[in-house]
Amino acid sequence: MKPLFYWCLLLSSHLLAQSVPNQKFVQEVVTLHTSATGLPDGKVNHITLMNNQPIASVAGKSTKFNDGKWTAVAAGKALSQPPIPNIQGTKVLAGVPYKNGWAIGCEDGLYFYQKGKSPERIFPKNEHYSWSLRHVTALVMDSKSRLWFGSEEGVGYLDGDKWKLFTGKEGLPYNQFTCAAAGPDGLVWFGTNKGAIEVDQDQFKYRFSRRWLPDDQVNAIAVQTDNGTAWIGTDKGISQITRQSLSLEEKAQHFTKQVEERHNRMGFVAQSHLKEQFNIATSEVAISDNDGMYTSMYGAAQAFRYAATGDPEAKALADRSFKACKWLVDITHEKGFPARVIIPVDWPEKVNEIYSREDNLRNQQHDPMWKDIYPRFPKSKDGKYYWKCDTSSDELAGHFFFYGIYYDLVAKTEEEKQAVRDVVGDITDHLIRHGYKLVDHDGKVTRWGDFSPEYFNSVYGYDQRGLNSAVMLSFLNVARHVTGDKKYDAEAKILRDKYNYHINALHPKEFFPPENVVPWDNNICLMSLYGLINYETDPSLLLMYRQGLEVAWQHISKQKNAFWDAIYAALANRFTQQADQKMFENKGLFPENRLYASKVVKAHYKGNYRTGFILENLQKIPLDLIGYTMDNTHRLDVVFDASPLQDKNIGWRTDGYALPIDERGHVRQDRDGFALLASEGDGHDEHEGTFFLLPYYMAYYHGLLEVGEAK
Repeated sequence: MKPLFYWCLLLSSHLLAQSVPNQKFVQEVVTLHTSATGLPDGKVNHITLMNNQPIASVAGKSTKFNDGKWTAVAAGKALSQPPIPNIQGTKVLAGVPYKNGWAIGCEDGLYFYQKGKSPERIFPKNEHYSWSLRHVTALVMDSKSRLWFGSEEGVGYLDGDKWKLFTGKEGLPYNQFTCAAAGPDGLVWFGTNKGAIEVDQDQFKYRFSRRWLPDDQVNAIAVQTDNGTAWIGTDKGISQITRQSLSLEEKAQHFTKQVEERHNRMGFVAQSHLKEQFNIATSEVAISDNDGMYTSMYGAAQAFRYAATGDPEAKALADRSFKACKWLVDITHEKGFPARVIIPVDWPEKVNEIYSREDNLRNQQHDPMWKDIYPRFPKSKDGKYYWKCDTSSDELAGHFFFYGIYYDLVAKTEEEKQAVRDVVGDITDHLIRHGYKLVDHDGKVTRWGDFSPEYFNSVYGYDQRGLNSAVMLSFLNVARHVTGDKKYDAEAKILRDKYNYHINALHPKEFFPPENVVPWDNNICLMSLYGLINYETDPSLLLMYRQGLEVAWQHISKQKNAFWDAIYAALANRFTQQADQKMFENKGLFPENRLYASKVVKAHYKGNYRTGFILENLQKIPLDLIGYTMDNTHRLDVVFDASPLQDKNIGWRTDGYALPIDERGHVRQDRDGFALLASEGDGHDEHEGTFFLLPYYMAYYHGLLEVGEAK
């Protein structure tokens, strides 16, 4: 019998783990103040605080913020700055009172000055660096009495008699400083001519671009001592960055509300269009190329939510998503062919004029594989709707990913389960009927819907055979699991025995050349592996698919993508459980190589992931999902990809991992985390909260959330 202490510890750990969704963390939220919100036009030269309320000097005019409004005030002592002593022979750039004197930043270095004594030039030094500073343009004393400086060499602080120094290697993103300010608990902000830098417990957060600031030229910063709110003055207005206390569950409620209010079009979920750049008040529902996938992902999020929480709203939303996805299949020209999009015939965009035959031919001039099909939006049989054709593997991967999850976690009644069987059977039978191809209303295969052996052995499809083999086998596994029909097992056996689809699936993701490495293939791959592995019962195939999972994971394991991390971790943990259950100890699994099974188990017994990255990503996803253009190619803490044929837009932090998601030019979880220059609509689109909801509820359901705040 185990001691009582053991059971108490186990119980307390379980309760602690269950509290993760409600654990509070700091969520930074931006409010921009410009002439559009009452701030005077012009450059913000200075900001100070009076009673923790900002007073700013804007183009020579003083204005204060109170009760949500900016009002003019007479210039007075609130905006005056104490004169900094001059240092003879050099230009003074910054200064701060320090130890009954001053610390003074100059063009040629840092000086300590006390009245009646000669200035002492300071040379910061630690175990890694010894600096003769230049252009010390930022100085500040923090709340822990540490003196901070910003110079061309980097950032540092003096704590007692010891220096701590930072360059790009230690995470400093940029070094052209303009100002500095201190907040509570040792928090420090630096202004630069390309954004602001927040330093919290020696960790750097880069706040730049329209996501964070009205303009990147930062001239002044003030930080409230009560709650750490930063007021950042730029050439075109003020950014108010507030540190809100939030839980993951509260964040999920925010994003569910966002999707339901601005991203629900007849049950389909996609990004919305902003008629006025950056203004969500002008949001209007839009369509995407992948409404089926994105609706499936939202439905899967709500299915995991329902399984984890039992919330009846989650079931209702999952049910609605299922019906929308099934409608995409039921509306088309042939049983089992899913449309990309459904819109009413009075949709404001003239879609078939946009996708005219002439336009198809023009597209083929730069993209020979572009399919010349017309109409791209056929009319439904009842004449009420248009549906978009040329459906891709993205759509199918989304459908099958969702249907298996919905069937297992949400469908309760026989009627609900039969509806899933019907649609899964229809799509799979369409593929089998057409030789593993998705065949359009013109009788020809869609551009990205070919899973046939002939395609894989062609010059056009050889590079797709690993991914599409895994995808097709996954579809068959989901179909067999949902319908119970063993004919799908028979089809999978043909593909394995005759065409080696399972061998192809050992390499399910291309890594080179760069044009073959597209991030949405990561989505297709991992979503399909989820169904392939979860519904596979043959131990020999599970060993092979586990190897395939690891191959796919190697290229994306450092992107800090909570969705991909959650899928990999869930499947890797399942393999660990199966190994613990002695599932792979049958000596006859691979008679031609009796060491294969034991070597795979040994190599992949534990998944190579860190659940803390899932938590970090979920916490850092901004509440504002407008797509902003962000250019990180100037950063000091980035290592550029030096691969042959690669451009200079790909890189990662010096620690080898992708930049935090709130510093990238995308918020979607189906993009390349290593892209340094990226945009998601340049402020003309708002993206759906699915990209938080799905990884959050999936990780919650699979027990992958850690206690503790990510840094």
